[in-house]
Amino acid sequence: MTGTPGTPAPDDATASAGAGESVDGVAPLTPVGAAAEDPGLLARALELLAEHPVVDGHNDLPWALREQVGYDLDRRDVSRDQSEHLHTDLPRLRAGGVGAQFWSVYVRTDLSGDAAVSSCLEQIDVVRAMQDRYPDDLAPATTAAGMEAARREGRIASLMGAEGGHSINNSMGTLRGLYELGVRYMTLTHNDTIDWADSATDEPRHDGLSPFGEEVVREMNRLGMLVDLSHVAATTMRDALRVSEAPVIFSHSSARAVCDHPRNVPDDVLERLAGNGGVAMATFVPKFVLPEAVEWTRRSEAALVAAGLHPLDGSGAGRRVLAAFEADNPRPVATPATVADHLDHMREVAGVDHIGIGGDFDGTSFLPEGLDTVAGYPNLIAELLGRGWSAADLAKLTWRNAVRVLGDAEDVAAELRRHRGPSLATPERPAG
Repeated sequence: MTGTPGTPAPDDATASAGAGESVDGVAPLTPVGAAAEDPGLLARALELLAEHPVVDGHNDLPWALREQVGYDLDRRDVSRDQSEHLHTDLPRLRAGGVGAQFWSVYVRTDLSGDAAVSSCLEQIDVVRAMQDRYPDDLAPATTAAGMEAARREGRIASLMGAEGGHSINNSMGTLRGLYELGVRYMTLTHNDTIDWADSATDEPRHDGLSPFGEEVVREMNRLGMLVDLSHVAATTMRDALRVSEAPVIFSHSSARAVCDHPRNVPDDVLERLAGNGGVAMATFVPKFVLPEAVEWTRRSEAALVAAGLHPLDGSGAGRRVLAAFEADNPRPVATPATVADHLDHMREVAGVDHIGIGGDFDGTSFLPEGLDTVAGYPNLIAELLGRGWSAADLAKLTWRNAVRVLGDAEDVAAELRRHRGPSLATPERPAG
């Protein structure tokens, strides 16, 4: 529930609503899968989330606010039910048991240079505006200690991650500026290869990281900014793991062995996470988790392009095009069990200390049944409980691993800053 102004929300507010209950007018959760078959599993899931809420690694609400209303929070007041427009609002975050959210301060790759930097700053600005507007719900956090403090206060820890290294415009000074503004991870690429790192979904130019790209990773380590390897080529993943002195993350990627998509993580990379200390956070995007959805999504994105829109368009016009396409082409539907298959595999290969959750809400047009808004996390936890996951393992998945990895990056940065100054590297002078 949303806290009364001036009054902290109760400690269990992050997971206070069960099936059949509404939160601030939001429709109650529809149990799906194991949660529907065994109400006891859903009750246990809600109980667990009250104590160990979800740290979600990636949510694109800031970009959705940009596209839909030009960042006008009066028109998209997320303290109220926004289910007609968005996957995310504060009541549904509460109902879903979310205790910390990394907001993606994403910039599309057709924006470059100073335009990309400015757009990233605008994304940061709207996150700060939400924090100022909803202080009883959102607690600005930049450290592991800040995340824990928010949990004790019954607020949702509000963090930021920059999606796409093009947002720094090849500038170490800009990278440091983003850190000072509160950004705590950077996804090295988005869908396109950049001047210093290869993307998973574009032609390679560097066989992974360029020498300057390696220096970007080192500078992120020195700052305490997590290196996010979602979206990058497998060669870039391996280079970053070789270079990084701190744990890395995958903020929203699943297992390539379960769904063979280049956006997912190969097993050899998952195996290396234990030695690195990092965390891979499974995403819910159907084309990354359900093999049957890969080709369907390619055709739906082609329909957007044919209509003169960007393939990732999330505006009203884009939603209308996709609705018309889906009416003629029924889409393959993922479920909580689909995502659980990935988490089972990732736990087996990487270990339970190295997995998490990054839904990618408001960054994709389609989501699994039962996980179609941020209120759906209890359906996934119930599914995992039904598969025999222990409460201790689920607490690591939802909360402890993500908090630990940020704290470990802070510790590495504190040590590195004792003997390493700010990098002066450029693409032309990568040694700094």
